[in-house]
Amino acid sequence: MTDKEQGTIKGNRIYFLDNLRTFMIFLVVLYHAGLVYASSGVGAYINWLVVDPSTNDIPDLVNLIVDIFIIATLFFIAGYFTPLSLKTRKDWIFFKDRFKRLMIPWVIAVLIIIPLYKVIFLYSRNLPQENWTTYFHFNQLTSQNWLWFLPVLFLFSILYLLFSRVNIFTFNITLKRAVFAVFLIGFVYSFCMDIFNGMGWTLTVLIDFQNERLLIYFMIFLLGSLCYKLNIFESKQTNKKLYYLVIFTAWIPIILYSYFLIIYLIYPGHFIFSRIIDSLLMWFSFNLSLLCLLYVMINTFRYYLNKQGRIGKELNKNSYYVYIIHVIVLGVIALTMLNMTIPSLLKYLVLTVSTFVTSNLIISLARALWKSRNYSDHSTTVKEMKGSPSKASFG
Repeated sequence: MTDKEQGTIKGNRIYFLDNLRTFMIFLVVLYHAGLVYASSGVGAYINWLVVDPSTNDIPDLVNLIVDIFIIATLFFIAGYFTPLSLKTRKDWIFFKDRFKRLMIPWVIAVLIIIPLYKVIFLYSRNLPQENWTTYFHFNQLTSQNWLWFLPVLFLFSILYLLFSRVNIFTFNITLKRAVFAVFLIGFVYSFCMDIFNGMGWTLTVLIDFQNERLLIYFMIFLLGSLCYKLNIFESKQTNKKLYYLVIFTAWIPIILYSYFLIIYLIYPGHFIFSRIIDSLLMWFSFNLSLLCLLYVMINTFRYYLNKQGRIGKELNKNSYYVYIIHVIVLGVIALTMLNMTIPSLLKYLVLTVSTFVTSNLIISLARALWKSRNYSDHSTTVKEMKGSPSKASFG
């Protein structure tokens, strides 16, 4: 968001959503650090840039839970701010700004960061480096990895623009009905993708997405935009009964989903009841878990983390670019600890914190240098104009 847009939003909304977004980026770092030390890493994450032989079961359990809601939460936050961005811009300006904000960094990242990913991948396994043409994802149609989020978010933004212009969003709907619709559509969609063997990733040159979650993420994006339109966060909530009820009961669908997913992954072809019933229970509990965790995350930050100090403001400014560069930073740090004889759990914690801190320091330094350069260029221009009569009169 621009400073002008942030100033347009009053009260408590912007601070807790900023803080929530920063925390989600930290959880993304935590998730990716977990792939280095997960006990299932040798198999499931064999293509991750660094896989440490020292493993632990805790990263598997943590990743199982945070994977349910971290990306959905980021889509919700993006969806929440989209109507405001569209309202303050013409269609072409909105499209151009979204392309500049999302796709240009993506192009730079896939041309520079993805090749670095492969360099680290080969080096960590003591494999020889390959021909330079094989380092680009479009050459072999290999995964964009964590960068998939940017083109998908761009797609969601453009779809929202198109839908709003053909008046699809003119009907009135309450938040409760919208949440129920998101749950029902997501449940049916993910269940059908499972039953009809549509699960997995679609990988292309321009866009990657997880088949069974794509529509769910778009619905969460739209749910965020609806919350903005309904001014859901304008009033202060004093009754927190539902909040505490969800906190104390959300573990039930989370455990159910985790149980059926583990059976699905570890014992393919084996079922507790039958394929259809197991799939129904797994995706019912997944979609319920997602909405419960999303609700808890949003309201926890809304109720208790609705202030932002100097550090929080800096972290929020950095969060988008930290997301882009953090995997390479993580890979370099993980390489330095690869042969250290320290407990894997300690490595896991050190890698997570050091990656998050280092990535933020890099972005803060880059922003400071860019700001200093622009200020220097501006000062030089002003001095030149003052020293030139023709330029001064023209100004």
